[in-house]
Amino acid sequence: MVRGGRELPTRSALRLTLVSTPQPAPDDERVTVRPRVAGRVSPRPSHRPGPRPLLDHPSPAPGAPVDFGHQLTGRDQLPDPRDAGRRLVTAAVEALAGLRPVAQLAAVTSPAVLTALSSGRRPAWCRASRAPLVVGPVRVCEPVDGVAEVSAVARRAGRAHAVAARLEGIDGRWRCTALQIG
Repeated sequence: MVRGGRELPTRSALRLTLVSTPQPAPDDERVTVRPRVAGRVSPRPSHRPGPRPLLDHPSPAPGAPVDFGHQLTGRDQLPDPRDAGRRLVTAAVEALAGLRPVAQLAAVTSPAVLTALSSGRRPAWCRASRAPLVVGPVRVCEPVDGVAEVSAVARRAGRAHAVAARLEGIDGRWRCTALQIG
């Protein structure tokens, strides 16, 4: 090719050659073509087969109850949320103050609440003293079946702190899914 009075080197044409497979690929395997360094092309599956199960679990018998993890529980099958709320508020504030191991709350809190309590950051009012903790009356609101929102005031070392928690009926007991301590 000539441009501006001088001859430019020509590019060699890139040749793609398809290498055929002995058997046609099934419909569920897509084939992509990728050039090799030498200009040859070979088919390559565009996806890898999925993982194989580690264990073969037999399917449940027809009509048998199946466990799908956590099951929501209706209010009629749960204990009084006022007592559960009082125990939870007391335990959460004690855990936050370092008076109780946070691991003791694992059975009654969601993983997110447990992680927030065990983050290691404690408010200044928790570190101030080892004064006894007094939880005032617990108020309960049940907006939906199987859900209770509780609030209380926790007093310690002459200071009052508002506590709000959302309890959900899961697996036949109350479990705290949200906690706010101010």
